[in-house]
Amino acid sequence: MRAMTAALYHRGPDEEGFLAGDARVPGLALGMRRLSIIDLAGGQQPVWNETRDVAVIYNGELYNYRELRERLKLLGHKFATQSDTEILVHGWEEWGEECLTELRGMFAFALLDMRGRFATAPLLFLARDPLGIKPLYYTQSPEGFAFASEVRALLASGIAPKQISQDALTSYLLFGSTSEPVTLVDGVFSLPPGHRMLLYVPERRRVPRARPWWDSQMSPAARDPHRPKDLGTAAKRLRPMLEDAVRAHLIADVPVGLFLSGGLDSGAIAALAGRAQAGIRSFTLSFPGTAYDEAPLARRIAERCETRHKEIPLDGSTMVGRIDEAVAGLDQPTMDGINTYFVSWAAREAGLKVALSGLGGDELFAGYASFENTALLRRLTRLAWFAPKPWRRAVGPLMAAILGIRMSRDAAGKAVAAWTEPDTLPHPYFYARALFPLGQLHRLIEPRFRPSTIGSDGVTLDPTWLGWLDRAASEAGKLEPIAAISWLEMRCYMASTLLRDTDSVSMAQSLEVRVPLLDTPLVEFVNSLPDTARHRAGAQKALLVEALGDILPEEMLGKQKRTFTLPWEEWLRGPLKSKVEASFGDMAPALTPHLRGEGVRSVWSAFLDGKTSWSRPWSLYVLNEWCRHHLAA
Repeated sequence: MRAMTAALYHRGPDEEGFLAGDARVPGLALGMRRLSIIDLAGGQQPVWNETRDVAVIYNGELYNYRELRERLKLLGHKFATQSDTEILVHGWEEWGEECLTELRGMFAFALLDMRGRFATAPLLFLARDPLGIKPLYYTQSPEGFAFASEVRALLASGIAPKQISQDALTSYLLFGSTSEPVTLVDGVFSLPPGHRMLLYVPERRRVPRARPWWDSQMSPAARDPHRPKDLGTAAKRLRPMLEDAVRAHLIADVPVGLFLSGGLDSGAIAALAGRAQAGIRSFTLSFPGTAYDEAPLARRIAERCETRHKEIPLDGSTMVGRIDEAVAGLDQPTMDGINTYFVSWAAREAGLKVALSGLGGDELFAGYASFENTALLRRLTRLAWFAPKPWRRAVGPLMAAILGIRMSRDAAGKAVAAWTEPDTLPHPYFYARALFPLGQLHRLIEPRFRPSTIGSDGVTLDPTWLGWLDRAASEAGKLEPIAAISWLEMRCYMASTLLRDTDSVSMAQSLEVRVPLLDTPLVEFVNSLPDTARHRAGAQKALLVEALGDILPEEMLGKQKRTFTLPWEEWLRGPLKSKVEASFGDMAPALTPHLRGEGVRSVWSAFLDGKTSWSRPWSLYVLNEWCRHHLAA
């Protein structure tokens, strides 16, 4: 346990806490590291109830803890601290598992109940917030069951073997990150977003099953018969919810700042936060002298929103000097995480301990190209069903040439994969989101597409990434087209890439990142809307603009959507080139049995020749270096 908490020191440099050696629960040990944000003096963990037979360790923030505290006090509960953590033990005493539906925030927690109220044996209850803002990983071995906030803690325990999962590697190469609920480490899984798990302590060698506790389609907003049907009415309802979400996310006993790019989502957060709290700090990561630099626009937004603004420059030489540290900071390899690492580094350079982010806006308000691309691929896959498979493959090269005239080579490759193998992935969205299309995937590895097995009670017995995609696609099938892509973005790309990256690399800098646009009531409201109330043809993020247009800087409203990214295209051809070539010439031992070296080198050559985007060789470099750092024998 001490080895595991030591591996998580960066997540909580302020304090540590343990529960071990209790005669009531032999063979159980709990440990935690704390980053003090609320109740700095009194929030030590584990937190107990009054009779010291219910305890909790917890990672996250509850934004409605003050309201819940007052409700629970009226019900007779006595509080010993001012922390939000204590809400969990008293909420469990009062409502049991239903306490989860009362929580508004981001969280992953483990609660130990030794009362024998629900069973004759002590039980351990694990839960994760609805959208997966905070992580929770677990593994099972002959020695027992173990869980942690990061995979690296399970590796440090010695319980999880340092072996690659071939299933997860397939997912990584397809999407640039490992999809829920698998990790790149064989036998280590993620408790999926909005899921819970119950373990009876004496049966710790029995594998517990993850069960969902949150369903957006069953939320109060989804059941409201008076929910808006048009954009104007929806925007009027949304505005106070956005204001309330930002106010709630500003609650802390330490200074809170915000990330600010030139984008609509971070600009909206800045506008709302500036109204809620005078003189709030903002910062921007800048790339002087490059086409990727959004600092000038961010500066004008900061002036309009009256934030105290700071720019942190990042050039190629600084990046190269910190790149090994950045890869080591990733808990799971990902093609996107290094971006967020440097943003988080800049936040700490600016002196922040808590920062607000606009993450979630693209998923909720249809900001990605995938919303349009998926519709095109859906028509293509439907057409493919009427053509015999040999014929589809025969005309594939001709189709690639035709499509390549109108779109990039990479995008054309995705379309051809959807045409030739329309039934390999469960929804056209996944072809739009692919990093390496199926045809290229075979040149890199022997891919595995293994569905999950489901028990008689509907619970997943053998969790796989393809099973998670199947379930997300099934849920999306009940929704209108825009809402369906929004749901898939939140359940897949956002959960498995953006949120996971943001948590691990920000906490590597001992920084807490909060995401007001993913406030649960707000998400449930937007998810409940028909497409007519969330989208306007030809308008970018129409619902968000309609709700906040009067306070958003004019420079943002007509700005073309551009994904925030670092100048990787330039850096891979310049200061990073020799480093990447050296890495590809010396593959990590843990990766060598699984990845075909000639395929990797061909991707690098294609990039240098201008035949593929930077994201493909970059994803392979991060994968190789992550394995070298984390899976060395």
